[in-house]
Amino acid sequence: MLAARRAGYWAGAVISRGMRSAGAWLFCFLLAAGCERQPGTVLGRAPQGRPQTILSLKTGDPAREVAIAGVMVEKCPVAGCWFRLRDSTGAIKVDTKSAGFVVVNVPLQSKLTVGGRIVAGSGEVALEATGVRY
Repeated sequence: MLAARRAGYWAGAVISRGMRSAGAWLFCFLLAAGCERQPGTVLGRAPQGRPQTILSLKTGDPAREVAIAGVMVEKCPVAGCWFRLRDSTGAIKVDTKSAGFVVVNVPLQSKLTVGGRIVAGSGEVALEATGVRY
């Protein structure tokens, strides 16, 4: 009877050690999966294509869909319905009203990629946004 009891004890210890090992591997896997770079937050429709410079947009075709990347340096203080985006070549006003989203919760100096169409009005070239990724 004593021998049967000891065999059960060791079998439980081996199973317990195996469970701890499996738990440690599971923890490492979840930790590694959680460290993966997240794609970012998208407002509206995700911008498509390779980002262009703001300077090239001011001389480009106003009807086509474009993407630009830069830093948000100013935004509408009331509703967040527009913002100014700056890159190394200049700054442009981006209007978000027609896209159906606002940038109230996006902090200033955030790096953004914006997709939209160029609109020219009142002597200033602007971008009518369709989506933003930050």
